[in-house]
Amino acid sequence: MEKMMPYCRDVSHAFFTSYVHTDDFKKLRDMNVPLFENFLTAIDTVAGESLQRVCLQTGGKNYGCHLGPIEAPMHEAMPRYKDDGLNFYYTQEDFMFDLQKRRKWSWNVIRPGGIVGFTPASTSENGMSEAITLALYILITKELGETPRFPGNKYFYNSVDDDSYAVSLADMSVWAVTHEHTKDEAFNHANGDTYVWRYFWRWIGKYWGVDIPDQTSWPEVGDGGVYANEFRMADWASDKREIWEKVCEKYGGSKDAFDCGTWGFFDWSIGKAWPTINSISKARKFGWNRYDDTFETWCETFRMFANAGILPRQQAVMTASTNGTYPPLPAGKTASKGAVNGVNGSLEHDDVPRVITAPVEAFEKAP
Repeated sequence: MEKMMPYCRDVSHAFFTSYVHTDDFKKLRDMNVPLFENFLTAIDTVAGESLQRVCLQTGGKNYGCHLGPIEAPMHEAMPRYKDDGLNFYYTQEDFMFDLQKRRKWSWNVIRPGGIVGFTPASTSENGMSEAITLALYILITKELGETPRFPGNKYFYNSVDDDSYAVSLADMSVWAVTHEHTKDEAFNHANGDTYVWRYFWRWIGKYWGVDIPDQTSWPEVGDGGVYANEFRMADWASDKREIWEKVCEKYGGSKDAFDCGTWGFFDWSIGKAWPTINSISKARKFGWNRYDDTFETWCETFRMFANAGILPRQQAVMTASTNGTYPPLPAGKTASKGAVNGVNGSLEHDDVPRVITAPVEAFEKAP
């Protein structure tokens, strides 16, 4: 706490977005509950009377979407499911609710779906990244001269899905904590649109100059309400490091990026046999009006990884493989003249909170 004092004693709005991932869902509670409890105990103690709002970011696992078929779309009025003590989000919330009863500050809970956005962390620190994992997969199969098959099942290939863009998620968090009428409320987050993997798979392929035809053969149909994967991404990736290194030598990017592939998480993401979309009707009714085109957010994320030297630049891949010509964007995916992705009028407020980022290790060791 002493390390936090110079940075956090005047903090008015605290945001918790940390998460330690493992593909073994039963271990998530032991890894994540202490992290949040240490954070909240420390910031509550150090900031004291300055603290006005605490924002806890959780996610779709709050509703049990990682376990099997549930009500869809997921919404904030859904009751907690019988979790046998394993859902760490419930424990985190209850710890915050209990402490808040003895304090003046208010709270918010933000529940995104699958988050798409830039992170420089290695695989040991970031266990969930659909964007970089899919980029690795498509670029490696392109180098091998193979067609990237959908690793999941027929059901989810034809299913509706949605995402949460990291930039928009941060935007919602600030919106929620800076309005009086939103205090002590939980809000789902999603970009505001939906997509079907059957077509989205093609769009991502086209971004990297790969034409992906409709997939017609399905070893896994996904009609049993249980996880069904045609193949496991971790198994597929086990002997592909050298291929990725060749991709980097040709087009740029980091050879170490191969370690950023979150293969097990991607298996779960596209191996479900049930829909897992979020309703954002509650946030809309409270005044949240931001919208992001999900395909554009993936493209923006790829560009951020390229700018950081992690992924190759699209231009380098295209120049080498298509004589510098870019594949046409999917119909309807050309931005309208004057349109800006993510334009939002929801953040009109007079008081801008003082946001301070303290070192993670300061929270890990808080008593």
